[in-house]
Amino acid sequence: MYTTLINDDIYHERDVIMNKNIAVIRGDGIGPEIVNQALLVLNEAAALYGHSFTYTDVDMGGAAIDKWGSPLPDAELQKCLESDGVLLGAVGGEKWNKLPGEIRPEKGLLKLRAKMNVFCNSRPAKIWPQLAASSPLKPSVTQKGIDLIIVRELTGGIYFGEHKTDIESGEKYAEDNMRYTEKEIERIGRIGFETAQKRNKRLCSVEKSNVLDTSKLWKEVMHRLAAEYSDVELSDMLVDNCAMQLVKDPSQFDVIVTENMFGDILSDEASMITGSIGMIPSSSTGSSGPGLYEPIHGSAPDIAGKDIANPIGTVLSAAMMLRYGFDMSREADAIEKAVSDVLDMGYRTADIMSDKPTDKKVSCSEMGQLIIKTLRSNKP
Repeated sequence: MYTTLINDDIYHERDVIMNKNIAVIRGDGIGPEIVNQALLVLNEAAALYGHSFTYTDVDMGGAAIDKWGSPLPDAELQKCLESDGVLLGAVGGEKWNKLPGEIRPEKGLLKLRAKMNVFCNSRPAKIWPQLAASSPLKPSVTQKGIDLIIVRELTGGIYFGEHKTDIESGEKYAEDNMRYTEKEIERIGRIGFETAQKRNKRLCSVEKSNVLDTSKLWKEVMHRLAAEYSDVELSDMLVDNCAMQLVKDPSQFDVIVTENMFGDILSDEASMITGSIGMIPSSSTGSSGPGLYEPIHGSAPDIAGKDIANPIGTVLSAAMMLRYGFDMSREADAIEKAVSDVLDMGYRTADIMSDKPTDKKVSCSEMGQLIIKTLRSNKP
């Protein structure tokens, strides 16, 4: 544990000074590298704007299995529950893939989400103008602009239903139960509507109501809620059509709200059309308690320890924590602007390099230092 303390007399103008305890899950693979850069950026933001952040390390995932024999021991979970916010790198890797399902690294993440009751995952998908050429979509599509957010239900549905594998009539079978209650749909639906109110007042509810009973209930609840949010335009879309439309014309979407498995798939698709999975942050929040903030990519064990990973998704996740968890919009804006300015200067990690002669390849740690330097120089 370590703390960044700030001399309050350094700056004349500031908002309310905050002292926050952040639980830090460095995780596996590239997790420690990208998290370290995000913490350095947070330290700089604290120094510039007069806050203090205390970081409490938490073991989860493969690192926790190696140390404790569990992907998330209860004592480590408690540190997260007692924090003001949780910053996560990434967990998992080939090393632990042959373990029984109940003790694999990913089980730690599912346990964390469930115990924190973070039922809403918000994942923005935005084309950074500097990286538009990296998108796999045609310029005629990307030039329309891609700036959407997917609001995904996170603690229900098929991932949290009963899973069963058995033998019947001499043949093995498997089944997974998808279940949603009206209450679960309503609480995520409200966040979808409220998110749309803060943006462009357009909400697309995605389901599979032509086949699934859970989706029929989903659609029913969403339309009932729509009467309370008359300023938001609600549309419905089947999940297979949504997958096609995200590729055909992503500019048509502003806010998408959907259930757990559909959101998992669609948000990964949306992230890739922006050009790099390494650029996308996410937040997972509930009705109370701390939120969970993490980049959407995996642990990438093949490049771990090489100082070549892209830390921007983690840095932007930290900015989301400041904005949505701590009400530090000014500080979040400053971090996001610093990232944009560094990209404007042509600096790129390996995953976002192009053939442009103006691109300058930098390491993970160099990218972090560039963001810090720019953040500092931008301070009024």
